[in-house]
Amino acid sequence: MTTLPTYVLITPARNEAQFIELTIRSVLSQTVLPLKWIIVSDGSTDGTDKIVNKYISDYPWIELVRTSERSERHFAGKVLAFNAGYARVKQLNFDVIGNLDGDITFDQDYLAILLSKFADNPRLGVGGTPYEERNTQYDYRFVSIEHVPGACQLFRRKCFEEIGGYAPVKGGTIDSIAVMTARMKGWETRAFTDRLCRHHRESGTAQSGALTARFRRGAKGYAVGNHPVWELFRAVYQMTRRPYIVGGLALLSGYVWSLIRRPERPVSLELVAFQRQEQMQRLRQLFKGRWILGRKTYEHE
Repeated sequence: MTTLPTYVLITPARNEAQFIELTIRSVLSQTVLPLKWIIVSDGSTDGTDKIVNKYISDYPWIELVRTSERSERHFAGKVLAFNAGYARVKQLNFDVIGNLDGDITFDQDYLAILLSKFADNPRLGVGGTPYEERNTQYDYRFVSIEHVPGACQLFRRKCFEEIGGYAPVKGGTIDSIAVMTARMKGWETRAFTDRLCRHHRESGTAQSGALTARFRRGAKGYAVGNHPVWELFRAVYQMTRRPYIVGGLALLSGYVWSLIRRPERPVSLELVAFQRQEQMQRLRQLFKGRWILGRKTYEHE
């Protein structure tokens, strides 16, 4: 029988009272429990702390850390909250560290299955699964299976330390930057499609509507160095999903607006080149009538 790696979890949570209890119940139901789970209430004002505190006395491996209130909600703040949680666990002896959103749920064997992937592959640096939101699954036709969605990312500890953790980028893309950096440094990254987690709030809509969220995703695509051709095909694909046409236009507009303004990118030129090389490789395979799924190619039926 394979011995599973030990693990810890960190959940930055800002005003997650609507969903945090669902996430707590999902973790409590796991067949393999973490050594420690730090929930960082990032200046929450909606009762998130009260919900978490209900569980702490019965489950001493859950700990609530509170950071001071701030007027803005941005991703750099999420990284600072994560780092506050990491400071509470870094002296522990663990193999895998997980970044878990406070608005997701998953099956009882979800984390055990992911941990088994790390046990089976010593080169796996980052692992996770696709997510489902509003009964729609995360689509991998224009995102490589090597991309691990940020709703739940598990890092081998050595990999996490090598990449220097998450970059505190206000505009977002912190999850993508971490995964790309891991691959650039030679680690394997993988989203395992035999499992799903359920995301209860549409990505990027915590303080905005769906179209604004897509505009921001386009801007994020520019920030991480997406190739313009890649972004065009990404926008065309988005036009086939709700909200039809306008969703893709919003995505492309966000990218083009950033392309015109040319704000400073939060990533190195080396990482931009690495990202674009991967994207062009996948597009070349797409034009040949194939999908690239990680390192294995599957022919269309």
